[in-house]
Amino acid sequence: MEKQGTAKMLEEIGVFLELRGENPFKSRAYYNAARTVEMMGEEELRRLVQEDKLKDVKGIGAALNEKLKEYVLTGELPYYEELKASVPEGLLEMLRVPGLGPRKVRALYDMLEISSLAELEYACRENRLVGLKGFGSRTQENILEGIEFLRRYEGQFFFIEALQAADTLLAELKEYPALDQISLAGSIRRCREIVKDIDLVASTDEPSGLTDFFTGLGRVEEVIARGDTKVSVLLDEGINVDLRVVKKEEYPFALHHFTGSKEHNTAMRHRAKAMGLKINEYGIFRNGESLKCSSEAEFFEILGLQYIQPELRENYGEIEAAEKGTLPLLVEKEDISGVFHVHTNYSDGINTLEEIVAYCREHGYQYVGITDHSQSAYYAGGLAESDLERQREEIEVLRQNYPEVGIFHGVEADIRSDGSLDYDDKVLEKLDFVIASVHSGLKMEREKMTSRLLEALRHPLVTMLGHPTNRLLLGRDSSAFDLEKIFQAALDNGVILELNASPARLDLDWRHLKKIKEMGLQVSINPDAHRVEDFKDTELGVAIARKGWLGGKDIFNTRSRKEMEEYLRV
Repeated sequence: MEKQGTAKMLEEIGVFLELRGENPFKSRAYYNAARTVEMMGEEELRRLVQEDKLKDVKGIGAALNEKLKEYVLTGELPYYEELKASVPEGLLEMLRVPGLGPRKVRALYDMLEISSLAELEYACRENRLVGLKGFGSRTQENILEGIEFLRRYEGQFFFIEALQAADTLLAELKEYPALDQISLAGSIRRCREIVKDIDLVASTDEPSGLTDFFTGLGRVEEVIARGDTKVSVLLDEGINVDLRVVKKEEYPFALHHFTGSKEHNTAMRHRAKAMGLKINEYGIFRNGESLKCSSEAEFFEILGLQYIQPELRENYGEIEAAEKGTLPLLVEKEDISGVFHVHTNYSDGINTLEEIVAYCREHGYQYVGITDHSQSAYYAGGLAESDLERQREEIEVLRQNYPEVGIFHGVEADIRSDGSLDYDDKVLEKLDFVIASVHSGLKMEREKMTSRLLEALRHPLVTMLGHPTNRLLLGRDSSAFDLEKIFQAALDNGVILELNASPARLDLDWRHLKKIKEMGLQVSINPDAHRVEDFKDTELGVAIARKGWLGGKDIFNTRSRKEMEEYLRV
């Protein structure tokens, strides 16, 4: 076991050195030493160290000899620990992707500042690897496939991934003839941004038949547990599913119980107790007698509450608001009139301008806001001033050819480290709107990042703040800054906050949206689209907006085309 641990350490040192961009011969020396140690007998390594003969072994130089002696005799090697601490953890995570070695990981870090698996996936989906030396479209596809393979076994999934799997599963289960009712429950029904498993609640008079049907589905890879009322399985996508089967009369109670967060359910039980009632997944009881209830709406009514939408059941004040009858009318996907933050093949998007406008016409969007990357984003094909002018001319032609769609010409301008934008005002003045975003220096110290964002928000030509916290789900935490100051500055300067609906971002966080609503700020639900298929992510943004208590009046892009043209002065 000692030699295996030593060989592994040597191998990791070689990897760390490569990731740091050290001389390749140095890395190779550690790799070769690892192979040499692996070939030794179980006790040979310690014997050679104790007899001071390790230096005589081929492939073990003087420097390696000293390090190996220190490690074998003390069990520690500061050099190894220092190297490990000097390499971002995310780079090691990226090495788990099949076919992605230290050199390529280092190249991605140097050229694109990618330091986590989630950032790597996002860059691939934005086609940023296609033009990089040593990569290309095929490599990018292979990396995405490798990331998807890894995620199957990590136990956490983007909301959209779990939802797609759940919707397909629901459609299959609805084919069971004796099914009475079935619904999503748990974190998916509450629209949590990260989901660990899928919860389903169903009612039928033939529970064993339904569970047989469920476990026999082709997508079920493994049956984990099976009882009379609950079945747990693993789908071939790698996500666990729990199916609860109840009687028809129990269904409303079970659905509520298995939808709410623990905190919501606890608060609801306390409320029921104060009213002389008891609630659980089987019913509402008064003095041991079960009260009839035909729906969740009736369940809430018995408890003296407005119906609480599933997305809100987090114990964030929804019960108190429901008691007063002040729950908001939440935004619906049909309320969205158009979208902003759309990239074309002028920068790192896939589709042409005309393809995007034609798509908007076909799908009933009243307007679209084009925002390719600005010149600082060289890695994403950022537009020079001449490119912006050429794009403006093409948009003028498209406006004539597609009068049904309002086309707003904008840009996603980089916020530099000092808070300035990377175009002169004379360039920005020609645009209909500007989204200002941070794409570099994401880990800037809190006070400096706050000052940087405040400076950008004060710019008179900034319309929106893009992906405000810069987080990437399952990969990168939010940048550190004073949220209160940023929200207040956005309000003071009339800047709209983006709710970036990309499944990897969902930024703003829903936990901030209620505060934003109370302040009177406007939020724009933007898909950050790099292909026309990404427009559907707007619906995901709507789900998060609902979870954050937002109604149609809180959403900037529920305005009609005429209202938007007046606002943007187009």
